[in-house]
Amino acid sequence: MDADVLVVGAGPVGLALACGLRQHGLSVRVVDRADGPATTSRANFVHARASEVLDRLGALGGLPEESVRAMTITTYAGDRPIMKVRFGDPGLRTAAPPMMISQARVEAALRDRLAELGVVPEWGSALTAIEQDGSGVTAVLGDGRRVRTAWLAGCDGTGSTVRKLAGIGFPGVRVSERFLLVDGRLETPLDRSGSHGWVHPAGMLGAMPMPGDGQWRLLAYDPEFRDEKPSEEQIAERMRHILAERIGRTGTRLAETSWASLFSVHRRLADAYRSGRVLLAGDSAHAHAPFGGQGMLTGLGDAENLAWKLALVVAGRADERLLDTYEAERRPLATQVLRGSTATTRMNIAATPIGRFLRDRVLVRVFGMPWIQRYTTYATSQLWVSYRRGPLGGGGRRPRPGERVADLACVRPDGARVRLYEELREHWVVLGGDGETLAAARRRLGGTTVTQLREAPGGLPPVEAHGEMGSGEVATGKEARGVWLVRPDGHLACRGGAADIERWLGDALGGGR
Repeated sequence: MDADVLVVGAGPVGLALACGLRQHGLSVRVVDRADGPATTSRANFVHARASEVLDRLGALGGLPEESVRAMTITTYAGDRPIMKVRFGDPGLRTAAPPMMISQARVEAALRDRLAELGVVPEWGSALTAIEQDGSGVTAVLGDGRRVRTAWLAGCDGTGSTVRKLAGIGFPGVRVSERFLLVDGRLETPLDRSGSHGWVHPAGMLGAMPMPGDGQWRLLAYDPEFRDEKPSEEQIAERMRHILAERIGRTGTRLAETSWASLFSVHRRLADAYRSGRVLLAGDSAHAHAPFGGQGMLTGLGDAENLAWKLALVVAGRADERLLDTYEAERRPLATQVLRGSTATTRMNIAATPIGRFLRDRVLVRVFGMPWIQRYTTYATSQLWVSYRRGPLGGGGRRPRPGERVADLACVRPDGARVRLYEELREHWVVLGGDGETLAAARRRLGGTTVTQLREAPGGLPPVEAHGEMGSGEVATGKEARGVWLVRPDGHLACRGGAADIERWLGDALGGGR
């Protein structure tokens, strides 16, 4: 084999998957048809759960300090503010608050981490064919090279070549006409501590601050713009016209642009996330509307979930049935997220008088309620994601098997203090217990893949780690009864003694050694 896993696509999802696989000791190659890394990006928001994934991958680094903390969205009708939604910590301690930062910077941080792990993406390497058999996949690249791999992961976007070659359907519908997207320097009195949006009969307009002096991202719904292949300058000029038309204030001008594009919103979901030894993750498996910043967030979660499962299968410690739990856990979430992002899109582009009345008069008042704003922050963060109803989940007191475990402050056997998520970068964690419980986990998972921690006094990481954090519902020492086995993705596997751990691992991993 040339590699245990060939990852196709060097965007955020492919890079995250490769980092996760390397952390678990697999050999990985990453190929991408592009000539080099992207310098522009559509995604520009990193939610709390995405920060946690990046933290567990060792790739969060200085991104929180680089980002813009835009914690509000103010909606206007012309010059008149009609609604302000405040975002912030949803009550669960996280690696970082929501961050406004370019996807290109997130990808750069992931590439740096992957390089630390010994892998560099192979640019200019398009996939042209795949041949599967019982022991692996042969991938054919554009220059004629053949790469033999045990598994192949498609992280190559909504137009995924991997998905098409694997024969996996990607049904869906078109949700909207075209949006214009422009990054550039805005001369404006708008407050950079938050994002801004305008409702207008011609369509919505949004302005989001970005890192850099006077840099903003502008997003406008413009179904009247019919030019099929406009240049970036034509798009920028159209955006200047929209600014003058919809903002209604003086002193706001698009001075220069660094990137301009257009897109339509489609909602799509792959029929399956796996075909034999080929798997899909991220936009290859689900296509989202950009509203709410759920696309990259959901893809990063796919990558982390798949990485530890694929690592166990490749190591021979689990049979291939474990990979079926990847789709079982992640596809229902994608379905739910797609419904939400589609509803948000339709609300934003409401064209009928009734639709605009509901949006501009009714929803404005509803979203002004503090509890609705807290719920919105929590919902978009995806900290609520739980697998307890899936094949690896369970019941009982919280956190239940399959639910998220907070980033607890812990102590290693040698007395060193460490955060739980730091240990999850390379390990499963037995939290509490004794030598017998640790031995039970290591018999199935391997001696070097499991570590044992105990919860530190106080149970929570220092508040100053990455800015303000809340004190909401987390698993603290007072609530932690018994022993926990924590999955590498930060979800509870099971609780109980050595026999309970052995039983859960036997059921989850099947016939592996």
